[in-house]
Amino acid sequence: MASKKREIQLQAVINNQSLWDEMMQNKGLTELGEAAIRDSLPLFLHEYYHLLVIDVYQAWCGPCKAMQTLFRKLKNELNEDELLHFAVAEADSIVTLQPFRDKCEPVFLFSVNGTIVAKIQGANAPLVNQKIITLVNEERKIAAGEMVRPQYHEIAFVDSDSEDAGEPSYESIDQMYTIVIIKPDAVTARKVQEIKEKIIKAGFVIEAEDKKPLTEEQVKHFYSQIVDQPDFEDFVSFMTRNLSYILVVSQGKEKQPYWDDSEVNSETESKEPWDEQEEMAKPLRMKSKSLQQYLEIQQISQFCDVEENITNTKFIEVLIPDFKKIRGIKFEKILALLRPALFNERTEDVLNKIQDEGFKILLQRQIVLSEEEAKTLCKEYENKDYFGSVIENMTSGPSLALVLVRQNGLGYWKQLIGPSNVEEAKEYLPESLCAQFAIEGLPINQLYGSDSLEDAEREIQYFFPPQHTVALIKPHVTQEQRGVHLWS
Repeated sequence: MASKKREIQLQAVINNQSLWDEMMQNKGLTELGEAAIRDSLPLFLHEYYHLLVIDVYQAWCGPCKAMQTLFRKLKNELNEDELLHFAVAEADSIVTLQPFRDKCEPVFLFSVNGTIVAKIQGANAPLVNQKIITLVNEERKIAAGEMVRPQYHEIAFVDSDSEDAGEPSYESIDQMYTIVIIKPDAVTARKVQEIKEKIIKAGFVIEAEDKKPLTEEQVKHFYSQIVDQPDFEDFVSFMTRNLSYILVVSQGKEKQPYWDDSEVNSETESKEPWDEQEEMAKPLRMKSKSLQQYLEIQQISQFCDVEENITNTKFIEVLIPDFKKIRGIKFEKILALLRPALFNERTEDVLNKIQDEGFKILLQRQIVLSEEEAKTLCKEYENKDYFGSVIENMTSGPSLALVLVRQNGLGYWKQLIGPSNVEEAKEYLPESLCAQFAIEGLPINQLYGSDSLEDAEREIQYFFPPQHTVALIKPHVTQEQRGVHLWS
């Protein structure tokens, strides 16, 4: 209980527009009168001069815990004159912070006397640390009469030159969906995970899912085209008696490979036991083919019923009432890599931590990187004097490549692994994976993650390249018997 109380005292909790407005009125926060604020805000003694660092967070992930160690350290070291204060603000509940909603990384705002004077995106601890020290020193000089307060211009929350270059919208106006219902007998036979994995590996995106017994109304709605069949009532009884699994699926975007296929080194192929499971994990380049055709090719269509080309979400909401809310949550696939030393020493600990943080491991593969591949993945270190030794280490043995998926996975992974440099991680973000899984004598983060969703798709296609399926139809098979179109 004592620890929780200290955390509340470190950062004020601002979770609605009224509290935000009062906080920014520059009255000295001791004048805020609401009981909710008195319970959550620390005592602000400086009525005219205060620096406030605000962690703007998304409701789905909460405040940036990794930065709290740094904030507590700075408060202890710099705050003898009560100039420095901290707050957390939930973007989802505050209209002013609407530009920061649905972002994949944390944002830190710096307020001086109620004016937002600086913004830092991402958990960049050294940069945040330096900005706080600079602003505290300025406030002290102003209070001592050694300098005149600068004429701050409040910064814009959205940069006009980057507004169009931001993250793509999660849905488009003409988004089409496919509903897949995995039947009760398939659920009982434990086919759900296999079907989901095949759908994902084929490049489709599962936008929402639910597991429940269907109601009679839902069955009649989805299967309206067969409602007049004589055995339909028996079918309704079958579908409502036990659990079904409902998937809402969209077509993923096809990207070009990260490197040319000709550069793939056969020596990097994994020889580990999980290769026996890789057949199920092989992606298939879908082009414009339908999910129904794909399920037939994979010989699993008998376990599912499919309704394609749905643009009316009201149809979907009969089966998944919360679909509008769910589809706003982005499940993102990224590539992660355990470098050789970490893979050799603490693989199990890392994988357990990854799963504890809510990631699902879709694919994993042991690889030995070529020098060119290592240089590509370690490009950020190329100007460091230890670059040569980093490349030597990266090519010295097998690494473990992972495809991870999680709600807002890209930003969460970046925040989780921390800085690229071990020294910075230990000083500023000791709770990050970089600090926790540091290897003695190796100065860089032993975990790698994609920089963007575009990079993630290229990297996944490179390390887990699409495979081509070839089917041979015997001469005696008639055109009618061939059934479906095959593609390679």
